[in-house]
Amino acid sequence: MTVYVRFQSVVPNRSGRFPGVFALANGLARSGDLSPEDAAWHRAANDRANTMYTDPTTVEPDCYDRVLNPGARSWFRSSSVELLEMTKEYLDLLDRYDVGWVELRTTSPGRITYADEVQCVAVPPTFDEDWHRPRPIRG
Repeated sequence: MTVYVRFQSVVPNRSGRFPGVFALANGLARSGDLSPEDAAWHRAANDRANTMYTDPTTVEPDCYDRVLNPGARSWFRSSSVELLEMTKEYLDLLDRYDVGWVELRTTSPGRITYADEVQCVAVPPTFDEDWHRPRPIRG
């Protein structure tokens, strides 16, 4: 059974979404809030990640499409030890700047729109579509 891991914000952004670890770190960098040392580390870490791991949108351009795949979010496979180790450095960065995050784990992230050996993108289940099942009336 595959276990998927996600690190995301503890509070929603202005759009009501919970950004993942890389979006949170990129937001810090764009805001100019990083120290020069952390900004240099962030640039180098992103460059390294971009060479090591596939950007899902380069393979499946619509995997995050807001209409076709509303709420799609990325998950890491728990077996992706090297990727999770790299992610820990990003979490340390968030901790230094008091950006709250939470770790989520699941065996069913939702409807998968992209998958490779280390990650997947999935549309989360919704109550109405995935869990609400009318029960027959017994009488």
